[in-house]
Amino acid sequence: MVKAIPTPVRILATVLVVLTVLVLLAPLAVVVGVSFSQSEFIAFPPQGWSLRWYQEVLGSGTYLASAVTSLKIAVLVTLAATLAGGAAAVALHRGKLPFSGLMATFFLSPLVLPTIIFAIGMLMFWSKVFGQISVLTLWLSHTVVAMPYVIRTTLAVLSESDPFLEEAAGTMGAGRLQRLWFVVLPQCIPGLGAGAFFAFNISFDEAVLSLFLRKPDMTTLPVQIYGQLEFSPDPSVAAVSAIMIAFTVLMILVIDKILGLQRFARS
Repeated sequence: MVKAIPTPVRILATVLVVLTVLVLLAPLAVVVGVSFSQSEFIAFPPQGWSLRWYQEVLGSGTYLASAVTSLKIAVLVTLAATLAGGAAAVALHRGKLPFSGLMATFFLSPLVLPTIIFAIGMLMFWSKVFGQISVLTLWLSHTVVAMPYVIRTTLAVLSESDPFLEEAAGTMGAGRLQRLWFVVLPQCIPGLGAGAFFAFNISFDEAVLSLFLRKPDMTTLPVQIYGQLEFSPDPSVAAVSAIMIAFTVLMILVIDKILGLQRFARS
């Protein structure tokens, strides 16, 4: 018989949960509050309330151009990472490839490799072998970092899938491509959706790779934010950050509408 959880343990767990929520949400509340400030400088609590900084950001060609650049790269990375990561996850799940365990470790290694080390190595390698860096360099680098998340979420979904469905489809006369398209792929959709969400956010928010592997005339939104904080900090940075937070929340709502948060969380 399972014993009841002692009251002190419950109180301690509740306190830890509340503290964790505060640590996670308090910085976001500060950023959003500063974004509505009338002050010329970053200060909290806000000195007056205004939409001035949102108007300045939305009317700034520099911010909009960097946001479009980040959005384009993030979309390309999401497509590439989802296709490559989903295919790799299916192959690894079946375990028919030689050294599949070693390959799984290799595919997931970007999760533990420090991003700055990978960025420096990629910069040196690309400059030595291919010459000048380009959008392709940044796209491939972001894809390498984002693909493990797609593999991990898809493998998690496939581990709970029914292995006899594909066998039953084969018994009914379905070929390999038909089984892959009509049986395996539908089972992977929650994992692919979760992985695509992570891939997009990781690429859109990635600053280290973008800083090392960008051309002088190509600035992503995180790099623009860092540059603004370094040379001319003002509440416009907070306004951009608040817009990015709202965009992430909107993406979560869309996923909830399409896939459902319960299926998304299980992946």
